[in-house]
Amino acid sequence: MHSMIVGGRKRALVLAGWLAMGVPAAAFAQAPAVTADDYARAERFLPHNTAPLVDHVPAQLAWLDDGQFAYRDHDADGDRFLRVDATNGGVVPAFDHVRLARALGKAAGKPVKAEKLPLKRWSIEDDGRVALSAFDKDYRCDLSGKGECVEKIGEPGVRSPDGRREAFVRDWNLWVRDLASGAETQLTTDGSTDYGYATDNAGWKHTDNAILVWSPDSMKIATFRQDQRRTSEMVLVHTNVGAPKVERWKYPFVGDEHVTMIERVIVDVPARKVVTLQMPPDQHRSTLCDDVSCDGGWEDVQWAPDGRTLAFASTSRNHRDTWLRIADADTGAVRTVFDEKVETYFESGNGAVNWRYLPRSGEVLWFSERDNWGNLYLYDAGSGKLKHAVTTGEGNVTEVLRVDPQSRTVWFRGVGMEAGRNPYYQHFYKVSLDGGEPVLLTPEDADHKVELSPDGTYFVDTYSTTDTAPVTVLRGAADGALVREVARGDISRLQAAGWIAPEPFTVKARDGKTDLYGLMFKPTNFDPSKRYPIINYVYPGPQTGSVRSRSFLASHGDNQALAELGFIVVAIDGMGTPWRSKAFHDAYFGNIGDNTLPDQVTGMQQLAQRFPWIDLDRAGIWGHSGGGNATAGAMFRYPDLFKVGIAESGNHDNRSYEDDWAEKWQGLPVIAKDGSSNYDDQANQNHAGKLKGHLLLIHGLMDDNVPPTNTLLVVQALIEANRDFDLLLLPEARHGYGSGGVGMYVTRRRWDYFVRHLLGAEPPAGYEIKPGSQ
Repeated sequence: MHSMIVGGRKRALVLAGWLAMGVPAAAFAQAPAVTADDYARAERFLPHNTAPLVDHVPAQLAWLDDGQFAYRDHDADGDRFLRVDATNGGVVPAFDHVRLARALGKAAGKPVKAEKLPLKRWSIEDDGRVALSAFDKDYRCDLSGKGECVEKIGEPGVRSPDGRREAFVRDWNLWVRDLASGAETQLTTDGSTDYGYATDNAGWKHTDNAILVWSPDSMKIATFRQDQRRTSEMVLVHTNVGAPKVERWKYPFVGDEHVTMIERVIVDVPARKVVTLQMPPDQHRSTLCDDVSCDGGWEDVQWAPDGRTLAFASTSRNHRDTWLRIADADTGAVRTVFDEKVETYFESGNGAVNWRYLPRSGEVLWFSERDNWGNLYLYDAGSGKLKHAVTTGEGNVTEVLRVDPQSRTVWFRGVGMEAGRNPYYQHFYKVSLDGGEPVLLTPEDADHKVELSPDGTYFVDTYSTTDTAPVTVLRGAADGALVREVARGDISRLQAAGWIAPEPFTVKARDGKTDLYGLMFKPTNFDPSKRYPIINYVYPGPQTGSVRSRSFLASHGDNQALAELGFIVVAIDGMGTPWRSKAFHDAYFGNIGDNTLPDQVTGMQQLAQRFPWIDLDRAGIWGHSGGGNATAGAMFRYPDLFKVGIAESGNHDNRSYEDDWAEKWQGLPVIAKDGSSNYDDQANQNHAGKLKGHLLLIHGLMDDNVPPTNTLLVVQALIEANRDFDLLLLPEARHGYGSGGVGMYVTRRRWDYFVRHLLGAEPPAGYEIKPGSQ
């Protein structure tokens, strides 16, 4: 650890350290002074300060029924929740804001403003009550009369399609609750510790949610009994006075002999009868994400409309084999319809699970990247034979939103299908199940976010770019025809506060041919006659990238704020990240230590050649989670380029992380006769001795996603290699540090570290960044 040295002596030692690393003295000849005013200016560009300055961009938009949708509007006067009639354009308040504020404030025991309702989620139920989440609790609010909000007590449930009941987990068993009377019925009785029904535990997440799918008639439930009895455990210890408080739960690790398995069942609710599907236990895997549940549901399970059969996808432990199967709901008999095997990993979509069970026509719509792009294919559900491709050619289907079996039409989001446009821009299309050219329904050259009405008649389209404000329109889903404008975003207050847009750029990848897309953030007082250090914000994937969004954002994390302190900040989506071709995504399969770093390096070099005001002799890098892994990797593998790095909560050795993520991207562990492993190179501690620059490691000691031991492995290796480094441990922090005091403290320490070690200046002592309203 670095000793504390103050004033000019510290500055001199910093300069001496830079000279030792080969940085020209001229780089620091006129090192800028960084003041509290500079930090205050940077602070104004943090998300909690910029987002409130963007007006009239619909948020939390959702359809209430076939003809009405609702959303939250915002401007300088506050928030309003609006209900829109799609047929005539009528706009009315979604509910009585004053009455709800009064009722919610009374129930929560704290003041609530009508113009700033703190609703994280909300919906209007069939009986007119407002169901909402606020202050980390769930409420149901009856706004008739004076209005009353009642906190929802009990386990979180999954509501039945008829809205009468919800299913939930208690004491490892499955129950249902009548929503009108509150009466509860136990459906299973043999659930036991670590061997329960519908439990939600992937290791990296462990919640009280129930993972299940109701049949359309609300009579049956598809779920599983999750066997974790021999799964490894994770243990974390709180920092507190007195006897330590311990958290302990099941957490499967890469290469474990025994990992969590699921035994698929169907529960007849009225009869309280459990039918076990006639097949061996399945892996707790999805065709898309880290667990059987991607977005809180069970996306790889689909009922027939009559509830007699159930289709589901099973995925092998290494994600290379996937089987589409159909079960008889009454007998539990299972047959395999077809399977797909790939050399790397199978995914059923980019943004969502995209296959669909179509029992009325005896077909299955299937997603595959077999031709190097994400396309849709139609199979015979009886014979398992491929009938034909539904979409072909370059570009990816990212998310199927609706299939109409009667008109044989598919509506989907897609990327990379429009020549000459940013390949990450999402558009909306329709295509016939019988094939043919997809019809573009969103013509604007922008990134489109789409919400389709339940009956498929309309869709709400919000489109924007990184430098143009969002426009929200209502369109007809038959042809994309404009019905009316819903809202037009206004960023005039944001611009008046000094905001400037990030600058898009392209560079060539490591192969010298493939285009990579990125964003650059420059100080608002940018002077092209100066030389600026460059900082790379990195999140390598493989499930996402460094560029947070191609839609409009008032802030991309703290990229602009950091730039304000005198840096050029860049984000580059390298090869190995999603949304492009399969070959692009596979670029470093089986070699997680790559982390897109060859592309980050060549991209930064090209930018420095292109722009003389970028000083590549003063290059830094930082990232969180996978970005923390990549940051340490960059400091160890490219020590002559990266002089300063900040690695937050990194999964530095994926053998110390949950089984699903790394076994998908790196493969199953293979041990050679000499004891070496295909996981050795990806482990950052094995490269720690190459460190030359300044490295700050940060980790929350209550991180229940990436265990803190990941960072401690690197710490131990650095100590053994006699390398200097800095370490910040956050005693009670989870994986994400939040937007409160801890998160803002880490942000300030991040700024301090780059200012001190990359800019060569002394940061203002003890500057306090004020967190946003919670």
